[in-house]
Amino acid sequence: MPQLNKLRTALPGGPGGNPAPPSSSRLRTALTVFFALDGFIFAGWVVRIPAIKHQTGASAATLGLALLGVSAGAVITMMLTGRLCNRFGSHAVTVVCGVLLPLSIALPAQTHSALSLGLVLLVFGAAYGGMNVAMNSAAVDLVNALRRPVMPGFHAAFSLGGMVGAGLGGLVAGGLSPSVHLLILTGFGLLVTAFAGPVLLRNTVAKPPAEAVASSERPKRLGGRDRRVVLLFGMIALCTAYGEGALADWGALHLEQDLHAHPGIAAAGYSLFALAMTAGRLTGTALLERLGQTRTLVAGGGTAAAGMLLGALAPTTWLALLGFAITGLGLANIFPVAVSRAGELAGPGGVAAASTLGYGGMLLGPPAIGFLTDWFSLPAALTTVTLLAAAAAALGYAARNVSHTATSE
Repeated sequence: MPQLNKLRTALPGGPGGNPAPPSSSRLRTALTVFFALDGFIFAGWVVRIPAIKHQTGASAATLGLALLGVSAGAVITMMLTGRLCNRFGSHAVTVVCGVLLPLSIALPAQTHSALSLGLVLLVFGAAYGGMNVAMNSAAVDLVNALRRPVMPGFHAAFSLGGMVGAGLGGLVAGGLSPSVHLLILTGFGLLVTAFAGPVLLRNTVAKPPAEAVASSERPKRLGGRDRRVVLLFGMIALCTAYGEGALADWGALHLEQDLHAHPGIAAAGYSLFALAMTAGRLTGTALLERLGQTRTLVAGGGTAAAGMLLGALAPTTWLALLGFAITGLGLANIFPVAVSRAGELAGPGGVAAASTLGYGGMLLGPPAIGFLTDWFSLPAALTTVTLLAAAAAALGYAARNVSHTATSE
C-alpha cells in the first residue's frame, strides 16, 4: 500500500506477530479521543446556533450565508492539509488542529453581526476541515499497520462525541450564555489535546529503511487510473454524506409536517438515525472482517436505500422512524470504508480528496432537498437519499476489482 507520509503514524504489525503492540494500542486510544473530541466540539457549536443567531440579529437568509463560512473554510483547507500531512506527518498536523479547533470554537460567541460571524466561521471551518483530514490520515496508517479494518471504530467515536456534545449542550443552553459555554469547550478541548497529543507525537515512527527506499522510488504523483479510483471512493463518500445532511436538516420537519408527529417525537427522529449509525460503526470492524469491504459497501448502500424509501414514504410516524434507523445502520460504514480506501491508494492526499467530496455531499443535500420540496414534495425529495444510497452500493460493487496497491503510470 502506498504510504506517502514522510513520518509514519503507525507501528508495523504482521501475521504471526503481535498485531497490536502497546504503542499501537496507545495510538489507537489517542486517535479515538481526537475523533470523539472533533464530534463533541462541533456538536457544541451546532446547539448554540439559535442563540448566536439572536445575538447577531441575523435573519434566516443572512445566517445561512454566514454558516457557509464553516463549509468554505473546511473545503479550502482540506486539500492543503493533505500536503501538510505529507510534509510534516499526520500526527503533528492532528495535534496542531487539536489546538486550533478548540480555540476557534470560542470566536462565534464574540460576534455581533452576520458579517463578523461569517468571518470567524471561516477560521472555525478551516480548523475543523484540517482536523478531519489529519486524523483520518493518521487512522488510515494505523489501520494498515494493525491489518484490521478498525476505521469504523474511529468514526463511531466521532458520532458518540457528537451525541454527547449535543446532549450536554442542550442541557446547559438554558443556564449558560453561548460565550461561557463555548469558552468551556475551548478549555476542555485544549485539556484533552494536552493529554492525548503527546501520545501521537511520541509514537510517530519512521518507516523501516527497506520500505522507505521502496517508497522513495515510487512516483509522488498518482497515475490517471489511481486518480479515477480515488475519485470513485470520493463519490461513494459524497453519496453517504448527502443522506446524513438531508436527514439532519429535513428529517424532523418531514415527521412533524407530513406525518403530524409531536414535536418531541419529530426531534427524536435524527437522534434515532444518529444512534443507529453509531451502533453500526461500533460493529463495523466485525462486519468488515466477516463480509469484506465490497460486500459491506453494497449491503450498506442497499440497506440505506430500502430504509430511506420506508422513511420517506411510510404512512405513519413509527414506520418512518424505523426507516430512519435502518438508514443509519446502512450508511454507518460506507464513509469510513471509502475514506480508508482512498487513503490506502493516495495517502493524506487521497483522504483529503475523499473527505472534500464527502463534505460537499453533506453541503449539497440540504439545499437540494429544499429545491426539490418546492417543486414536488418533501417525501418525494427525500427519496433522492434512496437513489444516492443505491448509487453508493453500485459504485462499491464497481470498485470490487480495485487493487489495494496503487499503480503507477
